[in-house]
Amino acid sequence: MEEAKRISQLPPYLFARIEKTIEKAKAEGIDVISLGIGDPDRPTPGHIIDKLCEQGHNPANHRYPSSVGMLAYREAVASYYQNRFGVELDPKTEVVNLIGSKEGIAHISFCYLDPGDVALIPDPGYPVYGIGALLSGAEPYIMPLTAENRFVPDLDAIPVDIAKKAKLMFINYPNNPTGAIADDDFYKKLIAFAKEYDIIVCHDAAYQDISFDGYRAPSFLEYPGAKEVGIEFGSCSKSYNMTGWRVAWAVGHPRVIEAMGRIKSNIDSGCFQAVQHAAIAALTGPQVFTTEMSEVYQERRDIIVEGLNNLGWQLEKTKSTIYIWAPVPKGYNSISFAEFVFEKTGVVITPGNGYGKYGEGYFRIALTVEKDRMVEAINRFRELGTLQF
Repeated sequence: MEEAKRISQLPPYLFARIEKTIEKAKAEGIDVISLGIGDPDRPTPGHIIDKLCEQGHNPANHRYPSSVGMLAYREAVASYYQNRFGVELDPKTEVVNLIGSKEGIAHISFCYLDPGDVALIPDPGYPVYGIGALLSGAEPYIMPLTAENRFVPDLDAIPVDIAKKAKLMFINYPNNPTGAIADDDFYKKLIAFAKEYDIIVCHDAAYQDISFDGYRAPSFLEYPGAKEVGIEFGSCSKSYNMTGWRVAWAVGHPRVIEAMGRIKSNIDSGCFQAVQHAAIAALTGPQVFTTEMSEVYQERRDIIVEGLNNLGWQLEKTKSTIYIWAPVPKGYNSISFAEFVFEKTGVVITPGNGYGKYGEGYFRIALTVEKDRMVEAINRFRELGTLQF
């Protein structure tokens, strides 16, 4: 049987390959420290779990949910944006529920991209941005994220003919995989660029509640004119350690949100209502958990950055996310260094080229194990011997 071209051109998903490597090593008795996948290791807060259990016993939640989400859920998202960012949203027209932000990020391309259209894709970046565009038949145009430009796209480098053909642009700050943040000037310039070329900005804000050293990540929608040119994807996954729950949202331009709801009504049957009730508890309840987890990740960040710097790296301390992005030593590429580290130490790191062409020469560490294992990982890195930079 011959696969459709859209499927045959898809690469194996990066993290599925990493999971297979980990499973095989563990079966062989290797003590694996996985710093590869950005899956929070601590449990979801108890009050959120309690709400799920309570609502799971309610027969009203056992029927088909709305594909766009309960109004109470959308009101909770709007309340979160008002309290967190001072952004006003109409829960009826400017908020849609998602079964995880990954689902929405993939489906937005089907809403707006036809074959021959262009999507502007950050590289390195979350693979789903480009995969969604690819599956829709569009042409991904790569926006390089380089250290020289602090890992934000150079909008002036996008050719005018490409900008005129582009319909979507994906951005992600705080950034996965680099940990970079974007400043006010970038957002203002981005909005002006999107208005000039009639481009929908799709801002992935999965990490906006994780911050260090007094930094507080803004919402894209805080900036004047943002809602006129785009939407923002948010999620309970990283903020409340709810990655397996699959509950998220898109907010912003009402026409784009309506299109998202329309495609969802034809593709999925919505998010289990008990999970939506749990998300309401997360969004409207005490927010101390996000502060506490930021403190946990900051301590882990310090262990990794200071430990690697003592071994020859020269890394800055990131202001947000659960990732450390680091160059590979001389004599290695991304894959060969990741393999070398794993064979020598049993520590899993993610090769940077899994996030795109411009990720080559880097690797990513996820801060998703307890600090004693972080310390152990750094101690094992010393077994690699002298490295040249």
